[in-house]
Amino acid sequence: MSGVVIIDNGGGNVASVRYALERLGVGALLSDDPERVAAAERVILPGVGAARDAMRRLAARGLDRLVPTLTRPVLGICLGMQLLCARSEEGDTPGLGILGGSVARLAPAGGLAVPHMGWNQLEGLAPHPLLSGIAAGDYAYFVHSYALPVGPDTVARCDYGGAFSAVVSRGNFHGAQFHPERSAGVGARLLANFLALGA
Repeated sequence: MSGVVIIDNGGGNVASVRYALERLGVGALLSDDPERVAAAERVILPGVGAARDAMRRLAARGLDRLVPTLTRPVLGICLGMQLLCARSEEGDTPGLGILGGSVARLAPAGGLAVPHMGWNQLEGLAPHPLLSGIAAGDYAYFVHSYALPVGPDTVARCDYGGAFSAVVSRGNFHGAQFHPERSAGVGARLLANFLALGA
């Protein structure tokens, strides 16, 4: 068994995620090797960019078939969370099909710009180990143009011209639409909670 493996999927936030884990005293291996990913105790799927390109990179290494079979805790971050879903409106892209629902483009409303970029509050938190020590009204840092509507897998939401899923969970698969590596104490707490899942 390896410890934490961050899937190297070409996302620009990979180094920041590694540094955030190092601040928690945890080293992480960056890899797109299916054997290493399969052997990990924790897997993080980060992502910045376009859904179609990200899915193509996963498919090129067979990770699109592997990731849904993982039985240990998995955390998708930003685009990585969106890839866990059935489909994304961005490029009409099939996702990994782990979470229900389809990712949709944020609709500009009330003069709000898209992408949604900056600090925003978490709302409607459900009791969940991933959210231990995080309260409704706490701020997290978002950068995205697409989001998963609120649904049965939503454990925290955010509002930006309408509610969307900020944190999701189904079985051993979890996701944060915000960037924990850029969300100060709230982000550090979410990552620490993820590392403690099933421990």
